[in-house]
Parts: sequence; C-alpha cells; structure tokens
Amino acid sequence: MSQIIVFGAGGRAGRAAVAEARSRGHQVTAVVRDLAKYADLLAVDGVRTVAGDVTHARSVAQLSIGHNAAISAVYDAAAHPEAFFAGASRALLDGLAQAGVNRLVGVGLASVLETSSGALLMDTPGYPQDYRAFYLGHAAGTDVLRTVTPGLDWLVLSPAGHFDHDGARTGRYRVAPAEATSRISYADFAMALLDEIDNPQHHRTHVGVEAG
Repeated sequence: MSQIIVFGAGGRAGRAAVAEARSRGHQVTAVVRDLAKYADLLAVDGVRTVAGDVTHARSVAQLSIGHNAAISAVYDAAAHPEAFFAGASRALLDGLAQAGVNRLVGVGLASVLETSSGALLMDTPGYPQDYRAFYLGHAAGTDVLRTVTPGLDWLVLSPAGHFDHDGARTGRYRVAPAEATSRISYADFAMALLDEIDNPQHHRTHVGVEAG
C-alpha cells in the first residue's frame, strides 16, 4: 500500500485516479482548491480531502510530506494557460523535492503529443486551432519538467486522442502515438496512471494511451 497525493482531484480525470488508487488499497490525499465544492470526496473511505494550491511550492511541499507518489490532473479555466501549467510544474518540482516525493505522473494533452509521422497532433491538417493557447500551455508545463535531469522521476500521460466521456472501464489500454480518432475512457486512463505508479515503465517523457 502506498500513500498517493492527487492534485486536481475534483475533475473527471482526478476523480477517476482517486477511485482507481483506492481500489488498489492505496491511501489517497485528494487536493482541491475549494473544499466546499467537493463535499462528496470528504466522505470517501481512505481518502483525505484537503484544500491546496498547486502553483505554490510551499503548499505542495506541506501537503506531500509522507507520500510515495503524486498525480497532477490540474486545470484552471480562469488562468492564462501557459502561466498556469508552467507555474504548476515549477511548484511541483520544488514542492515534491522538499517533501521527498520522487515520482510524479501528470495528466497531459494529446494535442502536444507526437503522431506516428513525428508531427505534433495540433500541427496536423484539420486539427482544431481554437484552443491552441491551451495546447501550448500544456506544452510549457512539460517543458519545465524536462529541465530536471536528474531529479524527479516524472511522466506526462495523456489520451492518445480524446477521452471517451461516456465510456466504461474495459480493463485494457495500450500505448499509442497521437491520433485524432483515438479514444479511452476515464476509468481505463486511471488504470494507466496507477500502473505507472505501482510499476513505472516510462520515465521523463510524454506518452499517449488508448483503449486496448
């Protein structure tokens, strides 16, 4: 049994990660910005729900002490994407180091993942550009993580395409290059997240997964 801290535990990916971790017997600290908005998480057995700020290293460090690994599934619609994701990555690097946590798995975005041709998905013909600033924000966060060698053993894991929002758990997934038609359910994605904590296979890179 491990102690796992999940930043951004109130979102769909975060909630799925919390549920998967508990199903494996791990103890979980679920970090959200506003406890009043996530009262249901307070009632989950084996989950300690706390308020925290992933963009402040001190908050990250204080909350992470005693944990074996961290998951980051954070998002702030009100913030500038590049400032938020880069700031969160810097705070996680500093805070987790202070707390002695050496494994971080972050939830990424397929848009900035390479396709089989080597091009980023967001740069392929016909890919929507309305949210390009959001795509680049995710990329900026990963770029911050890439500056640490050696140090934190991080991984960015994303759907190879998109989440299947209504998809059920199949218990199967596979690593895949970015592809706009690729899909994976939140439950299967959470399984991939926890597998990379329980038995890490990828290190200091961005990997996509899809339904297997």
